[in-house]
Amino acid sequence: MRNLVRGTAIAVSLAASVPIHAAEEDAVVVTATRYAQTDPNIPASISVITREDIRRTPAVTLLDVLKSQTGIELRPLYGPLGIDAALDVRGFGETSGSNTLILLDGQRLNPVDSGSINWSVIPLESVQRVEVIRGSGTVLFGDRASGGVVNIITDKSGAPRAWASASLGDYGYRGADAFKAGSKDDFYYSLSGHYGATHGYRQNSQQDEQSVGGRAGLRTSSGETFLDYSAYANSTGLPGALTRAQFDNDPRLSTSLNTFQNLSGYRLRPGIVSDLTQNLTLQAEAGFDQESSQFRMPGFALDRDRTIVSLTPRLRWLHRLGSLPSETVTGMDLYRGDVSGKSFSGFGDNRQTAAQTSTAFYAQNITDLTQTLHATVGLRHQQMKQKATDQSVALQAETVRSLNAYDVGLSYDLSRGARVYGKVGRTFRFANTDELFGFDPVTFATIFRGDLLPQYGPIREIGTKWRNGSVQAQVSLYQLDLKNEINFNSTTGNNENFPGTRRRGVEVEGRWAISPALQAKLGYARTDAKFTEGAFTGNTVPLVPDYKATAALSWNTGRTGTYGAALNQIGSRFFSTDLANAREKLPGYVTTDLQAAWNLRPWTLSARLLNAFNEKYAPFGTISFAGALSYFPADGRTLLMTAQYNFD
Repeated sequence: MRNLVRGTAIAVSLAASVPIHAAEEDAVVVTATRYAQTDPNIPASISVITREDIRRTPAVTLLDVLKSQTGIELRPLYGPLGIDAALDVRGFGETSGSNTLILLDGQRLNPVDSGSINWSVIPLESVQRVEVIRGSGTVLFGDRASGGVVNIITDKSGAPRAWASASLGDYGYRGADAFKAGSKDDFYYSLSGHYGATHGYRQNSQQDEQSVGGRAGLRTSSGETFLDYSAYANSTGLPGALTRAQFDNDPRLSTSLNTFQNLSGYRLRPGIVSDLTQNLTLQAEAGFDQESSQFRMPGFALDRDRTIVSLTPRLRWLHRLGSLPSETVTGMDLYRGDVSGKSFSGFGDNRQTAAQTSTAFYAQNITDLTQTLHATVGLRHQQMKQKATDQSVALQAETVRSLNAYDVGLSYDLSRGARVYGKVGRTFRFANTDELFGFDPVTFATIFRGDLLPQYGPIREIGTKWRNGSVQAQVSLYQLDLKNEINFNSTTGNNENFPGTRRRGVEVEGRWAISPALQAKLGYARTDAKFTEGAFTGNTVPLVPDYKATAALSWNTGRTGTYGAALNQIGSRFFSTDLANAREKLPGYVTTDLQAAWNLRPWTLSARLLNAFNEKYAPFGTISFAGALSYFPADGRTLLMTAQYNFD
């Protein structure tokens, strides 16, 4: 607690003394209300990353952009493509992928199991902006949003533009990208293609990925109809973990030369937007996602198929509550997910299946109590039906769970550029489909974890936002207490409910336009994640660093180019599975990424130097079954060069 108080004092000091460049005043935050809206009067910590912000960042992928954001930790296992990377918002460690909700144009990308997000379907140049809402987004978006929500908004303008690029870099990196957008009358479209590959920094860490995607839409007098589509495939070698001695001696080694995985899939999402009346708007989407993967290692193989079908209609009603201006969003989320896996080993073949059906209803109201005081109230009810089968033990079981979430908050405009807010709420998440499978500690036979309860708990948060001309800052303090948090216990070899956990922290973010050509950004987040009940009371949640600090500077010199630098510092954290906090910590690290770009119309040339000072570190580490500390090294210094030709 003392460290948190000290961190809070430092953060507030930074907010007061380090100004920051204001984001565009017309930035739209869709994640806040599930509708496009400028500056919604809601009590939340929200950051918007614009297209211009992305261009100023030394980023190769969207994940590189997100890793420089306040309160977000990126943990890649292998390579610069981010095929296996996890994002962690507000300190969930090993279960970050199950507590950070990733959206693409408002629709969830998280699978029904614990699989990773496929980032290759989101080319960086197709992104219009990224919206980050820290803290629970459960009321509007459902479970798996306890840490926060990241909504990636793609360009739907139909503005004519076309470009193609080629990239080369260290460790055999090569890439090719293309984008085309246009419109005719009321019809508009976009189409992107992506290819990336690398030999890898480590032995057997080669990766390649291909994707195509886009959108076709038809604008009508009352709205539009559209179809989003994408298809992708990737493959990656899995070099495995290193011991401490191996990591110190040569982090490029591999302990697994014949292990790899392949993945392919596609996604379709038709939808409509319709103004039913002047004050009533309908939006609805249907989704179909299909994915297949293959995992291979000596003596074992696993093939898996996953299908997700969804329907997400909602209404936005602008009305009055008595004499007070008011807005209500209400809707339903229907999801059906099926996962089928078949394994092959020396012990024979086996088949497991899992399915879940989620039905949810929600409503959120924002009312202007005065011109400067705004109240938000939201409620969600969600029911989850899950079932699982295992051929080897003739297992067939199912469970049904229901939970409610709510948000109540106030925001107050101190002045035109300053706001304070406070909120209380309740979040939850259900078990993923693969978390339903466990092992009998005596026979090691597969069992159904029907006793695995959903996690839930209250969140409390206060914060302030301030903007004055070229300067912007925001500070938030929060506490999240969870009951029955779902996590893996390496002692028993099963996913379990931990009686009580608590996360409290402070986040500070600021931007400053030092001049029209020079932009600066600073961020600081301090997190205290603890077990508060049970056998591990007082211990820190593994893989959660006590702090993260970021700094970025960009300089547009005009004809001589644009230059940028981004620094990320991550504190030390306990190894994955070290619930007892009995081992040494995984060391913290500092990385610096640099960028230079030259606009030589119609060509744009750019160079990126990632991990410029060749920091030797491991973003992820765990404890092996034999009790040894295991390290997953990050890539060393990497130079990447890109040439882009703009056809328009």
